[in-house]
Amino acid sequence: MSNSSTVLALPEDTVGPLADVVFDQVLDAIYQGRLAPGSVVNEVALAQEFGVSRGPVREAVRRLQGIQLVTREPYMKARVVTLSATSALELFQMRMALEGVACNLATRRMRDEEIGQLHAELDEDRQRRQQAALGLGPKPRVFDFHERIVRASGNHRIINCLCGDLYHLLRVYRRHSGTVLERKDDAYAEHWQILRAIQARDPELAESLMRSHIERAAQHLFEHLAETVPTFSGQPLRPPESPGAARHESAQ
Repeated sequence: MSNSSTVLALPEDTVGPLADVVFDQVLDAIYQGRLAPGSVVNEVALAQEFGVSRGPVREAVRRLQGIQLVTREPYMKARVVTLSATSALELFQMRMALEGVACNLATRRMRDEEIGQLHAELDEDRQRRQQAALGLGPKPRVFDFHERIVRASGNHRIINCLCGDLYHLLRVYRRHSGTVLERKDDAYAEHWQILRAIQARDPELAESLMRSHIERAAQHLFEHLAETVPTFSGQPLRPPESPGAARHESAQ
């Protein structure tokens, strides 16, 4: 692994199975882009870096293969999964369908106090990110608005699909769709619009806003992939013009 992809060495007093610790460290390196898509996962280098034998590293890499973040062809080195336009299109199409329904269900099922808590956490996340950008605070903790909505839907099949092993691959694609500051700001504003629709107990509007939000993220990602931009339903990827779009404007 190159110097630019360095993962923090394990502390000597690390508790728990070494494979779990190595797995978490390498997973974080993939999330943060320190191990870039397509880069080689060098087990020997990782073992030396962490100060462990190759056994825990080999087990961690095997688990990463199991959740589709690492690929290994016969007689080839293990590599971080490459972000292809085709696989991204399929994932974002699935997200639009499932997260749209999840948002509809969450709007109907969340208690008022749960919505208030989500509102407070979204505002706290904004403040932490602003402080971190100014160098005034630590790196913001992970706050996953999408995961919160999915779990609030109460639909266990949707939760298992989007919050299980596939969640890790989705996070990688989502990170690459929001790497530019402007998109981060837009995504944050769109989260607020979705939350306002949930607070208004308007499930159809909330679902429409979530679908539009995911489609915009997909468009942004495809613009930064080297391959030909794919399409949804044979049409260029762009925010859909629908009755929900007009209502979207009124929710701002």
